[in-house]
Amino acid sequence: MAFLSRQNLQEILQTLSVLQWLPVYIFLGAIPIVLIPYFLVFTNFWTLPVLTLAWLAYDWNTHSQGGRRSAWVRKWTLWKYFRNYFPIKLVKTCDLSPKHNYIIANHPHGVVSYGVFINFATEATGFARIFPGITPSVGTLEGIFWIPIVREYVMSMGVCPVSELALKYLLTQKGSGNAVVIVVGGAAEALLCRPGVSTIFLKQRKGFVKLALKTGAHLVPSYSFGENEVYNQETFPEGTWLRFFQKAFQGTFKKILGLNFCTFHGRGLTQESWGFLPFNRPITTVVGEPLPIPRIKRPNKKTVDKYHTLYISALRKLFDQHKVQYGLSETQELTIV
Repeated sequence: MAFLSRQNLQEILQTLSVLQWLPVYIFLGAIPIVLIPYFLVFTNFWTLPVLTLAWLAYDWNTHSQGGRRSAWVRKWTLWKYFRNYFPIKLVKTCDLSPKHNYIIANHPHGVVSYGVFINFATEATGFARIFPGITPSVGTLEGIFWIPIVREYVMSMGVCPVSELALKYLLTQKGSGNAVVIVVGGAAEALLCRPGVSTIFLKQRKGFVKLALKTGAHLVPSYSFGENEVYNQETFPEGTWLRFFQKAFQGTFKKILGLNFCTFHGRGLTQESWGFLPFNRPITTVVGEPLPIPRIKRPNKKTVDKYHTLYISALRKLFDQHKVQYGLSETQELTIV
């Protein structure tokens, strides 16, 4: 009975660790958005929002210049419970030398990119131990860094804007041993993510290759097996009223927030219930062999296309070598659109 009680407690803590994640961002984001106008207009505490906005203006460039990473935050026990919920694992196939800088390109995006977050923005799976001397920075939407409090929280985990300015700074101004992590398919790829599907946006995604050429950073393919399995996503039949509303929401969401609206669901507080928690399915991020890239100040289209083709070949090889081991069939193919 003691063992069962301990096991149940572990499952509860794991569920709560995942349950808190998105609400925390929403709550932290809502505090300044709601309270700053309130304090300015309706109270005598107008100095608080003024000082907050003044600090944001003063500190504006920090998130594009390496941020303020905290080893303490990255090592929170919370992230270990988060890791064990799925569970999530990081697999190395080749050493990354601290003498170089890297762009770790990851696929697929999934609905939320849990694998990238836990493996590269925290130490829950032991990134520093697995890749000694390498400092990872995860690229995400720049709009997150416009929100006070939230920007401090994400910067503490080594998250940065996925902008050329921020990424180029990390790859050229911080010495060697840096790795920026980019989910190449972006939010648009989330619409393709569903169980049993291995389809990624990559054919026309060449900006990361161009950045590698401009900075001389080595390109590293990585694939998160299982990322597409943690949510079911619905696309309703054309001509139905559900499809009409789905497309309307997607268009509005894209225009206002620059994001794609996914109609997805997972489990609830219990494994048998319906809700928006991810299913407890393993996610394994396999990091491949680095592809050496020459540094070219102004790479032409032919050169970009050449290394883009080499990258795709390396990614396909990585996928095919590990797909069966991590839950896919021998006949499953990586579809690139």
